[in-house]
Amino acid sequence: MDLRITTLAERPELESRLWAMPDSWPVFMKEDPVADLFYPVVGAEYAEFALVAEDRDQPGELVARAFSAPFLLEGDELPDDGWDGVLWRAARARRRGRAPDAISALEITIRPDMQGKGLSAVMLGALRDQAARLGFGELFAPVRPSGKHLQPRTPMADYAALHREDGLPADPWLRVHVRAGGVIEKVARRSMVVPGTVEEWRGWTGLAFDDSGEVEVPGALVPVHCDADHGHAVYVEPNVWVRHRLP
Repeated sequence: MDLRITTLAERPELESRLWAMPDSWPVFMKEDPVADLFYPVVGAEYAEFALVAEDRDQPGELVARAFSAPFLLEGDELPDDGWDGVLWRAARARRRGRAPDAISALEITIRPDMQGKGLSAVMLGALRDQAARLGFGELFAPVRPSGKHLQPRTPMADYAALHREDGLPADPWLRVHVRAGGVIEKVARRSMVVPGTVEEWRGWTGLAFDDSGEVEVPGALVPVHCDADHGHAVYVEPNVWVRHRLP
């Protein structure tokens, strides 16, 4: 497929189509409250960090999107709060007028009917290239391993350490990052936190959430912690920090 990949800054007219593009994210993944620090202001504040991919044969029809954000790391130790941490650090730096010293990938989404065609690797390469063009020497990524939801009881550190005979990660999405030059750094133990009432979780998942304890939710990387007596549940998702050194 012949793709045209541009930034939202270059193609602001595509913003509405960017949000209308179908995706395969579980519903609960869109309920992280920290996400509101980024997504509503992408077009106004992060347009040069948002990539849109069109099929050249169908101009204006998006097949993929990718987001990154500049943030203030202030050191070399990547934070345990991963994805959420990038967003609040990015927002805080902007509000205080401080220059970011790092950049992190946030999302690569492929339209469901276009998955399995290698586009995720293409979009990762585009994020790397854009980070370099913006003057960064490294691109970080709190990676959400694509196969981890099949092993929700396996600790993330153990899962990330699984390798194939050729030495590459067993997880497909981690493998794409390593093939692109990324190096696995550490586990971001609380990369994304999604709190909600049991009624909200029932609506997001269709599950009962009647009993306290750990609830396995389709698409979740680890079980959701439910406190039925007090009427709330929380999902604390670990990710895997990957460091991409850029040319």
